[in-house]
Amino acid sequence: MTDDLPAAERGKRTAAARALEFVSDGMKLGLGTGSTARWFVDLLAERMRAEGLRITGVPTSSRTRAQAEALGIPLTTLDQAGWLDLTIDGADEFDARLNLIKGGGGALLQEKIVATACDRMVVITDLSKQVATLGAFPLPVELVRFGAAATRRLIGELLERHDVAGRDMILRQGEDGPYITDEGHYIVDLDLGRIGDPALLNTDLNAIPGVVETGLFTGIASAVVVGNPDGTARVIEREL
Repeated sequence: MTDDLPAAERGKRTAAARALEFVSDGMKLGLGTGSTARWFVDLLAERMRAEGLRITGVPTSSRTRAQAEALGIPLTTLDQAGWLDLTIDGADEFDARLNLIKGGGGALLQEKIVATACDRMVVITDLSKQVATLGAFPLPVELVRFGAAATRRLIGELLERHDVAGRDMILRQGEDGPYITDEGHYIVDLDLGRIGDPALLNTDLNAIPGVVETGLFTGIASAVVVGNPDGTARVIEREL
């Protein structure tokens, strides 16, 4: 019963359920990663069973792949699909311009590749993820393991020149040492507090040798679905 769920989980489920309205038969669909995206994959499988909906999914992480396979959702790779109709994914933060921070779950690289290889990206969240300015959630940055210490030093020097409120940097840890992404890289989490210019910071970080990708998604999401615990949801469209 959804009434037994904590308020935040009810909001996430509501957003995921509302996002199903964007899905139509025959779509090639990017399947996101994270707690809200997990709700979407569950509900998508239910709709497919109930309606005979035909969907081919492209998962953005090994976790999402395992979930979708267990639920019987047909999957393919992005290379085989070529291009996607729609991607549904969560976010750790979003602002009024629908800029995002993603990657708290460690799948930011595959998430960004899939999000930019589709006609439309729709983000599903609960109200707690909406912020006036990005940066309260630590910004994940994926790094090549070779020379990671030097890359981190260059990131620190870059942050001195940017409009951010903090510059703390932590190498993300896993169970047996540094966390390793699905693509075999490290992640550093930047505790910036506030990001004055997300697009510029994303561009400058990506110019550093050794940086693979950042968790800043700017100009990518076309809409955000915000779910409320009472079962209502609102859709925020990006202004073009």
